Amino acid sequence: MTDDRVSPPPTGDERTMLRAALDYHRATLALKTEGLTDEQLRRRSMPPSTLTLLGLVRHMAEVERTWFRKVIAREDIPLVWSDEGDYQVAYDASGGTREEAFTAWQSEVEHARRIERAAGSLDVTAPHYRSGEEISLRHVLLHMIHEYARHNGHADFLREGVDGATGA
Repeated sequence: MTDDRVSPPPTGDERTMLRAALDYHRATLALKTEGLTDEQLRRRSMPPSTLTLLGLVRHMAEVERTWFRKVIAREDIPLVWSDEGDYQVAYDASGGTREEAFTAWQSEVEHARRIERAAGSLDVTAPHYRSGEEISLRHVLLHMIHEYARHNGHADFLREGVDGATGA
């Protein structure tokens, strides 16, 4: 694996540091999937789990789409892989390909970056599309860092199980 990630800066203003930490975790997920075939990306961890690296990429596309587009930008859009709003559907990547998953994920990351850059402040809030609770952009960025960090831990184990690669 070629590690081209840019580490977050050790100092800086809050927004710069949050943005850099999120981008670092996004790059980590990409790194964990680098060089693998569609079949390898679809390899399941262990029964009864259906978790795969490809499923993680699809899931993160849905998470990016939801928090930035549906919540912060208030776009009335469905999930990519589920008309019913079921995030678990994205994990089932048995028929999925790198191309479709990464195209969707990269598109959602670009939408998220655009929405975050356009927001006047981290204190911008929007009502959550389900609960109605006001959610700040700061909360969304922190949640996204948490979400990626958690799933990148899963990706570590999945990648090791596919080809023995560890680290990064």
